[in-house]
Amino acid sequence: MIAALACRIQAAELRLSSHFYMDLPVSQQVYPPQCSDLHSMEQAIPCCKRCPDLVSYTSDVGHTRKRAYRDFEYWAKPVPSFGDHRAKLMIVGLAPGAHGANRTGRMFTGDRSGDFLYAALHRVGLASQAESIDRHDGLRLKGVYITAALHCAPPGNKPRADQLANCRPYLAAEFHILQPIVIFCLGGIAWKATLTMLREEGVKIPKPQPRFGHGAEVECETVTVIGSYHVSQQNTFTGRLTEPMLDEVLLRAICHCEIAAG
Repeated sequence: MIAALACRIQAAELRLSSHFYMDLPVSQQVYPPQCSDLHSMEQAIPCCKRCPDLVSYTSDVGHTRKRAYRDFEYWAKPVPSFGDHRAKLMIVGLAPGAHGANRTGRMFTGDRSGDFLYAALHRVGLASQAESIDRHDGLRLKGVYITAALHCAPPGNKPRADQLANCRPYLAAEFHILQPIVIFCLGGIAWKATLTMLREEGVKIPKPQPRFGHGAEVECETVTVIGSYHVSQQNTFTGRLTEPMLDEVLLRAICHCEIAAG
């Protein structure tokens, strides 16, 4: 009861403050309201109501459920980021899966995409275990923080531009708090969202804007942006993205972090 009340109060505060926040110049939109650290943001994100249609959709999915998961209690709200708060490698995905992270409440957890990603993170030494089953399974990340361009599961896994814009302040805040050496983008939408966020935050982006591709790399002042094909089944089941391909770009990202850290 207390936790639910706190969430409702925080959601109300976010609704009131967001009107003022979104009217500020981009240069002042550094943090989402009342979020100055990752712990606070991870608590605030599930209470976010900036996209009422997405809040309604994720809740509806949690009520109707998928037959295979009819006995599960869905998270069914915005999914917070997850990982090491001291990480210098930040992974940006697309959005939670309707029956994956939207069910389990943890990024890339509960579907085949997550199985592929966390197995790779374990192989390269960034995850304590190869499987991510639910948010209580004991998984720990070291040196990496996982976020997304959108924190709500969108219908058809296709986020709209306005929804991505509403979520970008969270990505910007994480960027400023973590000050990552490398931002690792899974897929073209994450790549575009990251470069847009960096530009809005005053980071110089090469012109013309670098195109996404697997293994694409661009230096943006103090941060390096690296692209990888998304770990979706459309890519991993067809062989477009293989384990060695993902491992190679992850190891390159780790190398960048280690070199920069001295």
